[in-house]
Amino acid sequence: MTRRSFLLSSACATQILPQTPLLQLRARSRARGVAVTETLKWDPAKTAIIICDMWDNHYCQSSARRVELIAPRMNVVVVKARMLGVHVIHAPSGTMDVYAELPQRKRMQTAKFAKPPVPIANWCYLDEKAEGPLPVDDQTEPCDDAVVGEKVRRYSRQNKAIQMEAPDGISDNGQEIYNYFEQERISNVVLMGVHLNMCVLGRSFGIRQMTRLGKNVLLARDLIDSMYDPRQKPHVSHEKGTDLLVEHVERHWCASILGEDLTRLG
Repeated sequence: MTRRSFLLSSACATQILPQTPLLQLRARSRARGVAVTETLKWDPAKTAIIICDMWDNHYCQSSARRVELIAPRMNVVVVKARMLGVHVIHAPSGTMDVYAELPQRKRMQTAKFAKPPVPIANWCYLDEKAEGPLPVDDQTEPCDDAVVGEKVRRYSRQNKAIQMEAPDGISDNGQEIYNYFEQERISNVVLMGVHLNMCVLGRSFGIRQMTRLGKNVLLARDLIDSMYDPRQKPHVSHEKGTDLLVEHVERHWCASILGEDLTRLG
C-alpha cells in the first residue's frame, strides 16, 4: 500500500464554492520527511468529520484530562463546520447502546449497503513493511500517569462538551460509516480525536481504513492526542511524542490541517 499523494491531486480538488473552507494542508515526503504544504478547497457537502473516541473518561487519567481540554475546542470547530454544510460523525466506540434510540444513530444503521473496494477490517494494525515502526514506544506502557492504575473501562459515552445535533450521525462501525459516505457521496474525510497512534489510525473508520477505501483523508492535528509515556522511548515530552506521531501520519498516510481550517472561508 502506498501513501496517496495529495499534492496537485485532481481527486482532492473540488469545485470552488462560496462558503467553502480554505484548507492549509501539510504533508511530508516519505523518503526524507520534508514538510510540504498546499492550499485546497473542499466542497463541504462532500466532506465529513469523524470524531474518534472522545469519551467522557479513560483509565489513563492524564489522557482524560487532556480530552477535557480538547473537547470544547473541538466543539467550536465542529459547530462552525456543520454550519457550512460539513457532515459530522460521532464515533465514541463501544457506547452505541447509549444512543440506540436516537435518529442520528438510526441514520447510520439504515444507510444503504455499499460494497467496499477492499475489506473493512475490525482493526487496521501497524504494518511495518508499509509504514515503518511508530516513532514512540506505546507498547511497554502507553499511559503517562505518575502511577498507572488498573486498566479498566471508565467511559460510558462521548464527552458532553461535544454537541450532537440533528443532522449528525453516530456510529463506531466502519461498514456503516462507509455506507453513509457512499449514500451521501462523501469523498473527503477529516479525522480528529484520540488516540492518534491507536484508534485514530487503527479503527475500522480510522485513517488507515479510510485511506484504503479510497477516501481523501486529512488529520486535524491540533484536535488529537496520543497514548505515550515520556518514560518510554524516545524519552521526549508527551507533546513532542504526539508531534512525532503526527509527522509519521503526514509521511505515510495523509496530510494534516488545523481544525480552524474547517471554519475559515477562502
